[in-house]
Amino acid sequence: MRSILVCGAGGAPAANFIRSLRAAPEPFYLVGVDCDRYHLQRAESDERHLVPPCHDQDYLAVLAGLIEETRVRFLHAQADVEVAVLSEARELLPLRTFLPSTATIRLCQDKFRTYERWRAAGLRVPATRRIAAPEELRAAFAEFGPRLWLRASRGAFGLGSLATESFEQARAWLDFQQGWGSFTAAACLTDRSVTWQSLWWEGTLVVAQGRRREYWEFANRAPSGVTGLTGTGVTVADPQVDQIALEAIRAVDSRPHGLYGVDLTYDRDAVPNPTEINIGRFFTTHLFFTRAGLNLPYLYVKLGLEEPVSWPEPRLNPLPPGLAWVRGMDVEPVLTTLAAIEATERELEKRRSR
Repeated sequence: MRSILVCGAGGAPAANFIRSLRAAPEPFYLVGVDCDRYHLQRAESDERHLVPPCHDQDYLAVLAGLIEETRVRFLHAQADVEVAVLSEARELLPLRTFLPSTATIRLCQDKFRTYERWRAAGLRVPATRRIAAPEELRAAFAEFGPRLWLRASRGAFGLGSLATESFEQARAWLDFQQGWGSFTAAACLTDRSVTWQSLWWEGTLVVAQGRRREYWEFANRAPSGVTGLTGTGVTVADPQVDQIALEAIRAVDSRPHGLYGVDLTYDRDAVPNPTEINIGRFFTTHLFFTRAGLNLPYLYVKLGLEEPVSWPEPRLNPLPPGLAWVRGMDVEPVLTTLAAIEATERELEKRRSR
């Protein structure tokens, strides 16, 4: 039986990875590790082991010892910080990984560098500045205000994001976040967004699927309204999104290999602008696709182990559009359709009319 090491195993993204492998047509033995002793208890793996945080000096040595002890053959991590550390150390660990190049991971984990690459390639992206001083913030308001989008250049889940029309509020926010030099300011786009999850093998697209976000879960708990927690996602098949996402990936990597999740936000002309690439990992709710019939983690692991596996057809958006994945905290996600959701609204209108 193939054995897989899953890092950050107590988190929701890794749980969805594990659940996807449990749904695969063949068994896997899963060894879960986590640096949080409480989160580790939630891991749905066959074994669970506590490890140091990935920036700890003993992290790689402890991980190497576990790899030797458990004889795992393949490693997957879902947290950006662990992806970065493991990418740099991939040659030191005696097992397989399936990661993009180290240079690509470094680039994509810096949102401002990614923006610069896309702008140079002629892609349509929101005007953006890295903000190191108050005068640069004032210039950003003058150039592409009146409303700015502030966010950390590195990190996931909308880290440090804030939309504001006030220079004083923006300056206070950057002071509070200690964000001078590590935050960017960008022109605000709309609240419509889509994610394009793709899997590549040595420059060839294996499969890609689009998913629109209907809303952010717990949006009223965050100053920006962005929590990084998709409430309901809906499958889409949009040739414009496909083309822009492909161009965005090719602009950062001439030979894509592994996982590339392109986040795009629509501007006021209804054109999707790439805003970041979640590199070397799946977006949190990828179990959605598995339950709908596209088990990306299974494909990814089989390819990473260099074992034969059938590639999906078609490769672009093989799932039907309009499937909906409704989720929240402490409730099981529900796979349904957008049509079923809209039917409840029509029923309510009939009841109102009566």
